[in-house]
Amino acid sequence: MDWNRVEGNWKQVKGKVKEQWGKLSDDDLTTINGRRDQLEGKIQERYGYQKDQVRKDVDGYNRQTW
Repeated sequence: MDWNRVEGNWKQVKGKVKEQWGKLSDDDLTTINGRRDQLEGKIQERYGYQKDQVRKDVDGYNRQTW
């Protein structure tokens, strides 16, 4: 699914995101509001991952799940 569809379906997608990245709070998910850059930044912040790793993880999860 392309990211525009993720943004448009954020209410449905955020539950799956929460399952994958459980350290993200409900407030984080509300703030992210479907924006990929915000999602990647919060994952980096909560998990301490490098930017390249987060981008790869989000791409892989996007292709498999959404």
